[in-house]
Amino acid sequence: MNHLNLFRPLLLGLLFALTLLPASAQDMGAAAVDYADIDNWLCHPDNELDVCAHDLSASIVHADGSVEVEDWSGNADPAIDCFYVYPTTSLDEATYADLRPGRHEEIITTFTQFARFQSVCRTFAPIYRQITIAGLMANAGNLARNEQPNYQDVAGAFDYYLENHNEGRGFVLVGHSQGTGLLTELIRNEIDGTPLRERLVSAVLAGFSVLVPRGEIVGGSFDHVPLCESADQVGCVISYASYREDVPPGGEGLYLFGRAPDAESEVACFNPANPGGEGELDAYMSNIGEIFQGVDPMPVWSAATPEITTPFVKLPGLLSARCVNEGDFHYLEISIHADPSDPRTDEIRGDVLAEGQMVPSWGLHLIDMTLAMGNLVDIVGRQAEAYARR
Repeated sequence: MNHLNLFRPLLLGLLFALTLLPASAQDMGAAAVDYADIDNWLCHPDNELDVCAHDLSASIVHADGSVEVEDWSGNADPAIDCFYVYPTTSLDEATYADLRPGRHEEIITTFTQFARFQSVCRTFAPIYRQITIAGLMANAGNLARNEQPNYQDVAGAFDYYLENHNEGRGFVLVGHSQGTGLLTELIRNEIDGTPLRERLVSAVLAGFSVLVPRGEIVGGSFDHVPLCESADQVGCVISYASYREDVPPGGEGLYLFGRAPDAESEVACFNPANPGGEGELDAYMSNIGEIFQGVDPMPVWSAATPEITTPFVKLPGLLSARCVNEGDFHYLEISIHADPSDPRTDEIRGDVLAEGQMVPSWGLHLIDMTLAMGNLVDIVGRQAEAYARR
């Protein structure tokens, strides 16, 4: 299969998911997934093959090209839990993914987007029958319709977690893209306006639109759960979609990440680097290798030290972010502070390519999470401390 050509129709599928045709009756009648079976979890404290329990060391590439290794150590006894739903990633040919995760799909995506949260929380990540890339191409269904297998699986896994593992602990919901859509629906159905909201430490809902009335922090997507306004606020939502500073959304085209549906609404943008303005991103860029043909090849992180073998790379001082609210768009603007005279890379990869050309409508959607991973983990740690003080 030529993955490069998947991205054009996938864009249409993602952005018009709310108006797509319903899935087939056969899909709707699929049997419930048994989440008592540990094999149906990618990350779980009791899973010996826990995707989140691997080495997360990173090479820090400084502006002069020198490299040092940041070793990894998890948290053996965190006070809160994190529940993660991965984005659209499956290359299965059916409308809905099977329960056999692919290495370059569900496994690596979960590892890069979620495993680092293990330093601040117990990590739970169910395998679920997501709508696949092929399913989106075929206009197979709404991303988060309550009766569909993808939502039923996420809700079933969350309910199993609550009944068997939560024990009254605070929890953080973490999602991206399709995962954000499903968790948004889960919050509406099971948390917003219920006693369970008292246990919601926060929700990290990246890469899809969380809506509020223009100028407000609550209303729209949720009746009672507000947007976060500070890094140690609890019971709130962190949400954003990222675009390059020099390739902003706007004008003609399907720039629907960050675009409000009407003049009375706006899309949430919380800057993990600095909620009050511009700040430096603590990015953990993947160094695992090329996953899709429609993504730029791995950069040479440092010409002075080209052999870097850790799974992640940090580039202190290279990236910063701020929220931009212009016209219909509210998004996280990513700036690259390059210096062509030093041996460190001046570029990052994360753009979607089609026939070798950047698809600007996507922005940096593929790396929404990794761009701010260190910032997000730090914020969740601060929120956990604030939650414990309540």
